[in-house]
Formats: sequence, C-alpha cells, structure tokens
Amino acid sequence: MTVNTPEDVLIDILKGQSLAVLATEKEGRPYTNLIAFAATDDLKNILFVTPRFTRKYSNIQVSNYASIMIDNRSNTISDFKDATVVNAMGIVKEVDKVPFFSDVYLSKQPHLEKFLKAPTSALMMMEVEKYIIATSFQNVVEMEVK
Repeated sequence: MTVNTPEDVLIDILKGQSLAVLATEKEGRPYTNLIAFAATDDLKNILFVTPRFTRKYSNIQVSNYASIMIDNRSNTISDFKDATVVNAMGIVKEVDKVPFFSDVYLSKQPHLEKFLKAPTSALMMMEVEKYIIATSFQNVVEMEVK
C-alpha cells in the first residue's frame, strides 16, 4: 500500500484538475467564480485569466486577498471518503501576460489561448501563502508555502 504525502496529494490535484472555484470579496460580501487554472511547478503560484470588466477582477482590485478551491469530486456517495479538496489562500495580482506565466497557463489550458491573448483579458496570479488539503471528508493538513 502506497501512502501519499500531502505534497503528493497536492500535486495530483493541481495537475489533474482543470477547473477551480475562486472566492473574492468586496465590502465584506463574498463572491465565487469558476475558473480554468494552472499552477507553477514549485506550487507557489496559481494562474487564471479573466476579462477586466468582471466582478472578480474589480473585487481583486479592491481586496487582493482570495481563496481558490480545487477538488476531485465525482458527485457520488464515495466522495465522502474518496474526494480531496485543496484550498489555496494568498494574494492575487495581474501579471500582465508575462511570457513565463503565459506559457505555464497555456501548457495546461491550450484551448484558451485566444481568451488569454484578448486585449480585454488579464492574466492573474495568486501568490499562494498556504494550502489546506482535506481528504476522506475530514482529514485536514495545512501546508505553508515558502
């Protein structure tokens, strides 16, 4: 029996999933969005693209602290014992389509190249401060990112 470390579990989720839920807030009111994401190999950054005229973009301009939830649930009863949920918390900023970060994003989301390159789109990056990994519905591990 192979026992996966929390870092192994984190890497599996970040590489295996394409979509996540971004949580932002403005004036104490939470707001969530589905995003297509990519993570850097060092696990320090999560990238996503958004049009600049969206609520999520304007929320980040006001308060750049956010949370991203990524999971592997299948919407079945087995999720209570088998699903893994990762919550990344950190600061989000626009990275102005820096070639390195654009390449990381497009290596995972090549079908979104036109969206990324649109003049109205912003490439956003969360500098992850902490990951919270929940497995088997209630086993929780926190990982600080250095």
